[in-house]
Amino acid sequence: MPNERLRTVMADAGWTYASLAERVAVDPKSVERWVNLGRTPRRGTAVRAAEILGEDLHALWPAFRRARAARASSPELVALYGQRADAPMSAFVDMLAQARERIDVLVYAALFLHEMYPRLNDLLRERAAEGCVIRIAVGDAGSDNVRARGQEEKFGHGIESRCQLALMHYRPLIGVPGIDIRTHGTTLYNSLYRADDHVLVNAHVWGVTAYRAPVWHLRRSGEGGMFDTYAESFDAVWSTATPVRHER
Repeated sequence: MPNERLRTVMADAGWTYASLAERVAVDPKSVERWVNLGRTPRRGTAVRAAEILGEDLHALWPAFRRARAARASSPELVALYGQRADAPMSAFVDMLAQARERIDVLVYAALFLHEMYPRLNDLLRERAAEGCVIRIAVGDAGSDNVRARGQEEKFGHGIESRCQLALMHYRPLIGVPGIDIRTHGTTLYNSLYRADDHVLVNAHVWGVTAYRAPVWHLRRSGEGGMFDTYAESFDAVWSTATPVRHER
């Protein structure tokens, strides 16, 4: 069946088969087949096309929503996604919405959270009002490690701007009881999204943007496991992070 969502997005933005094909580096006939025959491109190609179009990968090609089955003996591993782009937004939102005691977020920017779920701040306020302790750590745009990440990913000063924008998104939460916002300048080996005994780990890869790096969903199972390793890592970063105050 035709991919009407893709057809509409292209038409609204003025893209032709040829112009999109040139940007994505494929044959125009391939783009035509995506639209008219409903063909699904390879994952890497689809990610590039979605980014160029400014659309959600899963909205354009729902087939990518399927998570890869976990192939491990660890009782903590719930799901494995080959790329963050493969993880449905519901994996993040549902986990945070179900938190009752603690939410921890450690990122440089992770703008996709607010972009894909505009109610994120409202959700966090609701969780805090119910007694949930919330800690958000975003990247210090002026830190050496943030600047180095931009160079490694060939993103230049864009990563610094994204850190600043992330902080702008979270600023309305400053002063809300139960919510603490800080900035950090540590080397970000993993982005962490924790809700009680569940955590989504976006494992970063040198030179690769976060949305193309793997994500695994862990559920705590006893003491001393993988979950606790990441929880302790978060606490170590948090102890060095700088609280964000109201602007005067």
